[in-house]
Amino acid sequence: MIDLREYIERSLERDVAALTPLGGGDVADAFRVTLADGARVFAKTRRAAPAGFFVTEAAGLAWLREADAAPIPEVLSVCDDPPALILEWIEAEPPETAREAEFGRALAALHAAGAPSFGREDRRSTGSRGLPNEPCESWSEFYATNRLLPLARLAAEERALPPESIRRLEAIAQRLAELGGPTEPPARLHGDLWGGNRMVGPEGISWLIDPAAHGGHREFDLAMMRLFGGFGEACFAAYAEASPLADGWTERVPLHQLAPLVVHAIKFGGSYIAATRDALDALC
Repeated sequence: MIDLREYIERSLERDVAALTPLGGGDVADAFRVTLADGARVFAKTRRAAPAGFFVTEAAGLAWLREADAAPIPEVLSVCDDPPALILEWIEAEPPETAREAEFGRALAALHAAGAPSFGREDRRSTGSRGLPNEPCESWSEFYATNRLLPLARLAAEERALPPESIRRLEAIAQRLAELGGPTEPPARLHGDLWGGNRMVGPEGISWLIDPAAHGGHREFDLAMMRLFGGFGEACFAAYAEASPLADGWTERVPLHQLAPLVVHAIKFGGSYIAATRDALDALC
């Protein structure tokens, strides 16, 4: 059993008054930590965490925060042994209080901060399936070799998709230069931007948490946001005004949604198998 209290007190050099479990996480155990002086921090841990699990997340948060665009919680401490991450505390407010247009502009600024390449310089894998993030010079190479082809292999190994869907997925990976639209430089992506990873804090300010950060195509974050909902149209309108998308972006939404759909088909099956097929149908 990880002694999280001991780690927090040692790393922050402050006494802990209370550890309150928080719900909502399906990977890690999360806690609201009340310190002896009344201040709060957020902490999470995970039993049998893979090596570098929280160190990767912390590096992603720090990299996103460097852009000074969208609000990102500050990393206060991170450790591999015991596996733990401590962040500044953000008091959550109801999602409907979000200042959507402001977040759309902030996301555009985050993407515009750019990345050295498609992928990650540290080559750390991300996500629940440990997808690779090897640096690539082009988006088509990155999306094929770091997303679609590894996911096709995983789906085949776990028999998560019909063989025909796997063949079509592999075929699309060979056509990305044709399907991906005009060439763009790598954007600084959150990488797992569904509604649950946007926390609305005081005054309706949106904070980004739990990233799978990497350099990628900015349409990927936006397609992920549309896949599971939770973001207002004012957000997308403000983004488009600040940083217009290339012509044909609506036709490319299924392309960028393919990777998260296959991940969910592998993890959960059910309706995600049909949703993956529908995305494939839209592309070929």
